[in-house]
Formats: sequence, C-alpha cells, structure tokens
Amino acid sequence: MGRCILVSSPYNPLIMERIAVFPGSFDPITKGHEAIVRRAIPLFDRIIVAIGINAGKKYMHDPNQRKAWLEATFADATSVKVAIYEGLTVNFCEEHRARFIIRGLRNGTDFEYEKTIAQMNQAIRPGIETVFFFTDPAFAAINSSVVRELISYGENVEAFVPEKVKIY
Repeated sequence: MGRCILVSSPYNPLIMERIAVFPGSFDPITKGHEAIVRRAIPLFDRIIVAIGINAGKKYMHDPNQRKAWLEATFADATSVKVAIYEGLTVNFCEEHRARFIIRGLRNGTDFEYEKTIAQMNQAIRPGIETVFFFTDPAFAAINSSVVRELISYGENVEAFVPEKVKIY
C-alpha cells in the first residue's frame, strides 16, 4: 500500500504541513541550488533551506553572509525560509516537523553518495523521506567547491550564482 501525503489546513490541526529541508553548506549558493528549490516549491507547503555548520570544515564565507544571500535569492518565495544549524540533518528536520529532505543529483557519483546518506537517515528516522531532484543539465557541472576555487583565483562567478549573490 502506498503512502498518503496530507495537505495542511488552517482549520484542521490534525492535518500536517508538508515541510521539507534542503540542507547544504551553500558556500556559496549556486544556480543549481536555486533551480532545485524553485522546482520543489509547488510540492511542499514550506521549504527550509538549512545551512549546515560542520566544525571540522573550513568555509570561505561566513554563515550569516550565506544566509543573507539565500534570503535575498528567495525573497519572492514566501514558503521558503532560511536557517543555520549544527548537528544531524534528521535532528534538525525533527525539530522543525519536516518530513522530507530535498537533495539534488548531478550525476551517478552524487546518486551513490546521497543514496547511502538517505538510507542511513531512513534507518535512524524512518518518518523522514529523502526526495531527489535531478539537476537541470545546464547546471550539472556547477558546484560550490568549483565556484569557491574560481573565487580564490579572482575569477568572475556571476554565471554560476544567483543574481542576488554579489561576490567581490
């Protein structure tokens, strides 16, 4: 038997909102990230773009700068919120009553990596589903690591980041 997704209603507190979390470092956000969120908007009542902080990882941009870029990018999308978090993504999901994790797939390598994480998340939090979106082919070669490298060499990255992201 298939799973049923209930649509939220302001009149019935028993019907749950469809809340999704799109986790990542977004250092910086790319056009690929933006495209995935925009494609997901019609499917969920609310999307939380969650900037994960890993103490063992070195970032190029401050988390508050990344949050500001994300908020500016999605200022026109009232169902999209931005948050910063530490720890396991599934714990963040649970805290925010999110039942879905959004992930983008550019290629087979991404699929294998993301599949493993999704299976582990399912094992520790069975009520949280991972939803995969294939990246638009125009953005498949773009990732934050490559954009950071270009920035470190002083290259213009406007073609790879949303319009609201200004990197000088």
